[in-house]
Amino acid sequence: MSTSPENIQFALDSNAWPFKEAKNLLKRLEKSGNDKDYVLFETGYGPSGLPHIGTFGEVVRTTMVRQAFQVLSDTPTKLIAFSDDMDGFRKVPGNLPNQDMLAKHLGLPLTKVPDPFGTHESFAHHNNARLCNFLDGFGFDYEFKSATEAYLSGEMDATLLRMLGAYDKIMEVILPTLGAERQATYSPFLPICPRTGIVLQVPIVEKDLSAGTVTYIDDETGKHVEVPVTGGSCKMQWKADWAMRWVGLGVDYEMAGKDLIESVKLSSAITRIMGSTPPEGFSYELFLDENGEKISKSKGNGLTMEDWLKYGTPESLSLYMFQSPRKAKKLFFDVIPKTVDEYIAHLSKYDGLEGKQKFASPIWHVHNGNAPEQSVPVTFALLINLVSASNAEDKETLWGYISNYAEGTTPEDFPLLDKLVGYALVYYDNFVKPHKNYRKPTEKEVVALENLTAELSKLDDNLPASDYQNVVFAVGNAQGYENLREWFGALYEILLGQKQGPRMGSFIALYGRQKTIDLIAKALAEK
Repeated sequence: MSTSPENIQFALDSNAWPFKEAKNLLKRLEKSGNDKDYVLFETGYGPSGLPHIGTFGEVVRTTMVRQAFQVLSDTPTKLIAFSDDMDGFRKVPGNLPNQDMLAKHLGLPLTKVPDPFGTHESFAHHNNARLCNFLDGFGFDYEFKSATEAYLSGEMDATLLRMLGAYDKIMEVILPTLGAERQATYSPFLPICPRTGIVLQVPIVEKDLSAGTVTYIDDETGKHVEVPVTGGSCKMQWKADWAMRWVGLGVDYEMAGKDLIESVKLSSAITRIMGSTPPEGFSYELFLDENGEKISKSKGNGLTMEDWLKYGTPESLSLYMFQSPRKAKKLFFDVIPKTVDEYIAHLSKYDGLEGKQKFASPIWHVHNGNAPEQSVPVTFALLINLVSASNAEDKETLWGYISNYAEGTTPEDFPLLDKLVGYALVYYDNFVKPHKNYRKPTEKEVVALENLTAELSKLDDNLPASDYQNVVFAVGNAQGYENLREWFGALYEILLGQKQGPRMGSFIALYGRQKTIDLIAKALAEK
């Protein structure tokens, strides 16, 4: 989609949150200026645990803001995915192999901890590779940057020396936020012990700005040890490290989870001490697992990115990240079918949108304004129920129903639908089939099912779904169901063995009128 003056105005008028963020970033740049020839977006990753879906969420959401900004501004942009892989290895995540081996390397920089999977140079290299492989698979335009390489190469040296010069002011900002015990040992600089290689959290007893060094006392030898703050001999403490990145790289935009609000404030204060302007930011809510607990790299709870893509499309995952970023959302397997169908619904409406409505649609942000021209005549939830009723074990069987339902529909002409057929088979096998629990109909339900069979027998095949739906409603009303949800619930439990199910008219149209009659007959015969 071209960035014509008309489209720019539509984007400015859009209420979609990425455009709101892009407008805030424009205001920041107008106020503070920009000494680079590009605008820099950054996302951070702590490779102390395996990448999880929250990491992906931050990248995709930042990318959506970047896309929105590119509509409003001609200034080139960059996105850096920064890995804090020089951080000390503080605890062993419970979801990793070789726990005993890892425990022997606590305290070392993550790039010095052996890879428990045995595939990479270090634990951090393994996690960094997994993150990059996933981001590459989504086609993100980004530059990966390793903290270890940034420190060792000298890229951060000038900023580190500036921070050494501002040491006392930085301490004045941080110390009031710490308890008395932590205050006694805190330093924004974490020396890397020349003897053990461990990232130390020790008091600094002397600093020499002219030499660019700090001195600490080695607990084991009792000797004073002087190390440079440059060249990878020191690692910055977390909040100071974040500010160092913002200043050293010139970061203009970075979002963060709600749990880091206080860290953002302190890092911003340190950035101002350094004479720079903190980046524009956005505070998003955290993802929760099925039990309402925060998703954690060390626990390994909640969905992984790989988990989602076993059962749902990449586009549906991006949509989930777009929706309500300031609202805490549970992220577990049950949300996948719902989100896939929401994506299908938004996609079907997109071509009919005009002006600012298009720029407000999730589809614009998922596809950067280049939505695919694909229609999907069957919902994902309906496909899963079709698998349930037909006991299909392969795509060809399901396509037989689909082609009969929507004449002329083929896997070649409807590639998205073909993917959904594959996802439906896998999702049913793993999440629906193990929990199926058919129940026998009551006497009242037997009469209602017999009446439904009689009414369906009067109808022709291949009628619109609404015609079949009207018959199901009429039978439920005639049988005296005051709340028709009870009637539909009975159909789901008796015919499909589950608590919830599809719109029955659509199901009958897809599965087939006669096959539905046979399904009812089977249920009645088993009684």
